[in-house]
Amino acid sequence: MLRLHGSFHMHLFSSVFARLLIAVFSVALAATAVAAETLKARYSVSLVGLHIGEIGFETRLEQANYKVDLNAHLTGVASWIAHVKMALASSGQIRGGTVLPSAYATTSANSDTTRTLRMSLNAGTVRAVDISPPFDDFEGRVPVTAANKHNILDPMSALIMAVPPGHPLVGPAACNRTIPIYDGLVRFDLDLSFVGTRDVSAAGYSGPVSVCAVRYRPIAGHKVDSKSTAFMAQNREIEIWLAPIEPAHVVVPFRVALATLAGYTEVEATEFAIDSDHITARRDH
Repeated sequence: MLRLHGSFHMHLFSSVFARLLIAVFSVALAATAVAAETLKARYSVSLVGLHIGEIGFETRLEQANYKVDLNAHLTGVASWIAHVKMALASSGQIRGGTVLPSAYATTSANSDTTRTLRMSLNAGTVRAVDISPPFDDFEGRVPVTAANKHNILDPMSALIMAVPPGHPLVGPAACNRTIPIYDGLVRFDLDLSFVGTRDVSAAGYSGPVSVCAVRYRPIAGHKVDSKSTAFMAQNREIEIWLAPIEPAHVVVPFRVALATLAGYTEVEATEFAIDSDHITARRDH
């Protein structure tokens, strides 16, 4: 996972984070809030117990509009092996509790290549994708059809997760859902299911979280003979912890842990703070 010597290996690293790590850190904020809210957070990334990276992001919601910005980079020994940096951004609207992304962009760079992907959307339908420089390894991939590009979310908008009214923030309603994602190259689903609760503590939040099991389901865009896709499709060691945020009645990803071909990977919040007159993260009572 740390040997990124080609255009596709670069995207593979990007995709792992976008699909299974970065995507799940998109912040859930309520569309009904009147004032603008901003959440700033930092996450630590470790591989087989070794610290290898940092993720920082900022999400802003102003009335029914949202914008998410995220940056990730390798640190320590990992940075000597692969000089990888990533920046992702997404924006759109929330109407009637439905997330409607309008723009998604990623830039990933290592010592060899810098690649930018831009995708425009309209109410969950992909309008256009531009990848520069383009990939040249499309042979052997499952074709992405027009139908695959309808009713989807980009990775950064994927987990803007409101909990239904009347349901507690810590419990099954926080987890149980299927998230359809298209990252401009690969179409896949993430199936979340509730398995329990845990107590956690980090700068900015201390309290219970919902523990969700996650299954990765490839739909299209992946290579038929891809070992990593086959591994992830059979992977039963993917878990997400979701922290409650009141009074917006939403949940925010706190931790992701998953087995990968490179080893066990963990991404966990070290701090997050909400700048708002109305929303604070706190322990439910």
